[in-house]
Amino acid sequence: MMNKQVEVQDWGLIDYKEAWAKQESLFNATIALKMAIRNRELAIAGDTSDEIITPNYLVFCEHPHVYTLGNSGKPEHLLLDEKGLEEKEATYYHINRGGDITYHGPGQIVGYPILDLDNFFTDIHLYLRTLEEAVIFTLADYGINAGRYLGYTGVWIDADNARARKISAMGVRCSRWVTMHGLAFNVNNDLSYFKNIIPCGIDDKAVTSMQYELGREIDIKEVQQTLQHHIAALFNMQIIP
Repeated sequence: MMNKQVEVQDWGLIDYKEAWAKQESLFNATIALKMAIRNRELAIAGDTSDEIITPNYLVFCEHPHVYTLGNSGKPEHLLLDEKGLEEKEATYYHINRGGDITYHGPGQIVGYPILDLDNFFTDIHLYLRTLEEAVIFTLADYGINAGRYLGYTGVWIDADNARARKISAMGVRCSRWVTMHGLAFNVNNDLSYFKNIIPCGIDDKAVTSMQYELGREIDIKEVQQTLQHHIAALFNMQIIP
């Protein structure tokens, strides 16, 4: 039985390592439950395995300055040594998602959907395209025309010309159709931190934010609510606050 209900959690400004551990906990518990259902270990008198459902979570947060390197990334794409990281008051982690190196910091929306895709659709490429679509729709609500860049993940502005610049990066992990990690969406964050990396391994394209594009600071919680609305609509979710 498909469970379209999704619990939304807002973790606020949270250390990356702490958030990673909390993600892993939800992710591993969902996989364990899914395997128990399939093994009928939870079947008891009056119950059948198809009456037990896996949960879904949509987590939003911000992180203090941090650089993360995905499984397909190259360590040399971080242009800072240990001293440089200390000077920037930033941390660095090699993590278990797809993609290359990226930056997270205050003023950036980070979204971690921890979903059992058996509750929605089992297509990881469609999953990424749907997350991109939610960001594209959110930007359109603020008058920013964005889209995709052929051959790359994420959301871009002016992707069809030499001024292409990235506004949202994505990297996910999926096991037994359960997802973790997700998207980073630049709203008001300090773009200078991207100069310390080769973002997503792309050395000839710029990075931007809503604040830079619109010339003013944006209400980040309002953007988060708009993004949540579009994610819920596109995935046909039933949101649980």
